[in-house]
Amino acid sequence: MADIGFLLDLEHRVWQALADGDAATDATLLAPEFLGVYATGFADRAAHTGQLADGPTVSRFALSDARLVPLGEGRALLAYRAEYVRVGASTPEVMYVSSIWENHGGRWRNTFSQDTAEDDAAPV
Repeated sequence: MADIGFLLDLEHRVWQALADGDAATDATLLAPEFLGVYATGFADRAAHTGQLADGPTVSRFALSDARLVPLGEGRALLAYRAEYVRVGASTPEVMYVSSIWENHGGRWRNTFSQDTAEDDAAPV
């Protein structure tokens, strides 16, 4: 089973690909069957990498408050807080991310990710 530091490093590489505008690296970290669930709807791997067609999408980011939930052999859910600044913006945004990572043939890939924007409202 992968530890939290290992999976957080993989997640950091996804964010760095967004900061570098590196669609190729982004694609290598996402499983072919990747599903993203966002406020804008569902996204597959092609949509996730496609957002980098015009270059980087974030100028800086920081990941914190990570938590790991084992999901069985070779699978884990990594949840964390992300603070980031979009390219062309100056105000940081915060969201909470849940990502499922799976080991297939010795290679860990992200199969699912859901982003939840930080909100000042109390949970329901």
